[in-house]
Amino acid sequence: MTEQQQPPQQEQEWIRTQFQKANRHMAEKGLIPGKVYDKECRVLPPFLALWKIMESGSGKRYWVLSGDLPADLMQDTHIEGARDALRHFSLNWQMKAENIRRTTQDKTQLEYAELLINRAEAMAQMQMDERFWTGEAKA
Repeated sequence: MTEQQQPPQQEQEWIRTQFQKANRHMAEKGLIPGKVYDKECRVLPPFLALWKIMESGSGKRYWVLSGDLPADLMQDTHIEGARDALRHFSLNWQMKAENIRRTTQDKTQLEYAELLINRAEAMAQMQMDERFWTGEAKA
């Protein structure tokens, strides 16, 4: 078994945990999770999960990111699917990190910026790697 492979039971538990994390993140932002667009979601254990979820109150759709990285979300406006959403998250995190670096000397914030850069680079590599985008998504 390679480092990226997990036994099916562990993988299913990881997916459940990430889904709960995504829902919790939406709730923390004042959004009530509703319908999940399973066919558009992409789960890449043990690294990340991208969930497309409709917010119950407004009917707006969001891409919610969870996994071995900070949870994040963005409204589904002009995003062409999970691969494109991952690209958007990567670019946004790079910009956030650069803004943090330019505006603070706080050690904790600078460490957070480094984490964002590290994860953004990994997401960019995953977004460009065809192996992650062929076949059916898990979810």
